Amino acid sequence: MTWDEKIDDFGNFLKFERSFSDNTLDAYLRDIRKLGEYAKQELKQANPLEITYENIQEYLFQLSKEKFSERTQARWISSIKAFFKYLLDDEVRPDNPASLLEGPKLGLYLPDTLSLEEVEKILSAIDISTALGTRNQCMIEVLYGCGLRVSELITLKISNINFKELYLKVDGKGNKTRFVPLAEYTAKLIQQYMTDVRMNAPINRKHEDTLFLNSRGAGMSRIIVFIIIKELTEKAGIRKKISPHTFRHSFATHLLQNGADLRYIQEMLGHSSITTTEIYTHLKNEELRDVILNYHPRNKS
Repeated sequence: MTWDEKIDDFGNFLKFERSFSDNTLDAYLRDIRKLGEYAKQELKQANPLEITYENIQEYLFQLSKEKFSERTQARWISSIKAFFKYLLDDEVRPDNPASLLEGPKLGLYLPDTLSLEEVEKILSAIDISTALGTRNQCMIEVLYGCGLRVSELITLKISNINFKELYLKVDGKGNKTRFVPLAEYTAKLIQQYMTDVRMNAPINRKHEDTLFLNSRGAGMSRIIVFIIIKELTEKAGIRKKISPHTFRHSFATHLLQNGADLRYIQEMLGHSSITTTEIYTHLKNEELRDVILNYHPRNKS
């Protein structure tokens, strides 16, 4: 993992999911590149996974000697906190070394989720009479029905789908393999996509075993999946900031709301630590809080 790779991913996140303006985006990326240069020169080439809270504190202390304005220093902290929060949310790091930095409050992060009705609205916005529409419907059903990361979706292999036993073999982060149950409905959509669309399209020899292909017969990129979902969300009239990961969050949240054990959800998501999965209990607690505020007689006055 390199700084350049993660900074590029972060930039795409800010642009497509957070809708940052060009000026703000440039400022945030410039701040993180500066931190990356410091890590390379002063921290023995430490990558974004290795940098610590103490490293960041020392970096900010050195910068503070250069008499930058308080406003600029506040933006550094915002940029750094946002970058490492992104790495945590995207499950690249198990922790956030910047979470204790003093600076602008970014608030408790609770991932956006979709209701079942909103998922259905997005699916209804797809024109399934076209080949691309059939593919897109299948992709979203797999994201929502199996809780995959976008990187796992675009690298999913046909040879790792067991239609008889109804499960996916997923090669996840850190070369960890997990087995995810596959609903009959989702399995039928995959088979329909393979039969009606994929078999009739040109296929790049390098991607003969890749399930989801672009119009040129090659594997899909993360950015294309982001753009497809953004366009469908707008078409469906949903105003939330939705990304492929939102369907993963919704998968986990809906399982928890319907009584699934947190440990099973952890296994299906491929979380190495139950702590990462526990973010979804916060979502459930938020829902419970709303119920109390809306329906408890003491709040009716």
